[in-house]
Amino acid sequence: MAARVTPSPASGTVAVSAGPPGALDTAVKQVQIDGLVLLKIIKHYQEEGQGSEVVQGVLLGLVVDDRLEITNCFPFPQHTEDDADFDEVQYQMEMMRSLRHVNIDHLHVGWYQSTYYGSFVSRALLDSQFSYQHAIEESVVLIYDPIKTSQGSLSLKAFRLVPKLMEICKEKDFSAESLKKGNIAFENMFEEVPIVIKNSHLNTVLLWDLEQKSPVSDKHELLNLASSNHLEKSLQLLMDRVDEMSQDIVKFNTYLRNSSKQQQQKNQYQQRRQQENHQRVSRGETPLPEEDMSKLFKPPQIGR
Repeated sequence: MAARVTPSPASGTVAVSAGPPGALDTAVKQVQIDGLVLLKIIKHYQEEGQGSEVVQGVLLGLVVDDRLEITNCFPFPQHTEDDADFDEVQYQMEMMRSLRHVNIDHLHVGWYQSTYYGSFVSRALLDSQFSYQHAIEESVVLIYDPIKTSQGSLSLKAFRLVPKLMEICKEKDFSAESLKKGNIAFENMFEEVPIVIKNSHLNTVLLWDLEQKSPVSDKHELLNLASSNHLEKSLQLLMDRVDEMSQDIVKFNTYLRNSSKQQQQKNQYQQRRQQENHQRVSRGETPLPEEDMSKLFKPPQIGR
């Protein structure tokens, strides 16, 4: 399912994502998410997510200084290509209009998406986040990993596109030269924003009471990060990526050898041409004209 694009008091807090070290050069320095919103996201995946199926939804809230407060959300309904009459834009507008009628925060502040084994970076996600962030500067995308969460450790992260990548997206120039000029690589396309979960005092007391009534029998049980099936799948994905990288290295080395060989041929050709022109000049003949080397020697291509 492709990513959808339609920008349009007393509490206890728990930090779940510290984010990268150092100050963030962004309009949002912290994301505060209500505990109920988190439960809605988890419930959405449990009801509609199947295996690697991705679920998505809209985040609602408000901006207070440099803090983005997420106070509500609603999911995108699952539909197939046969549902030609379904209008996503109209659906979102009606949902936000209904929330406004009951005096609930209805301002668009981003969107959320589930991920499968931490693999979420795609062109669709990049285009969607650019559209949101271009229309609403403070927008974020929340990435929820149900696999890690099912092992007892909540995995929820907030991301924003870095300013340099936003400029590249505006110009729609995704060439290797523009990315290199902007010093953009896979690992620094996004900046992570720290997340804090907010709960009311009543919720905090309820959680404390439940913990006292149902203590964990084995405290070390939560340290079990993955079952054998999940570990096997993760290793298989890692092996596939390593194989692809090995093939790319072989192709790149072949390109370097071909490029070096062609450069030697160019130098030899130019030397022969110079010697021939010197001989023609010594005989009183007109030198041969300069030729376009790019036409004589086509640059080698990296194998796909």
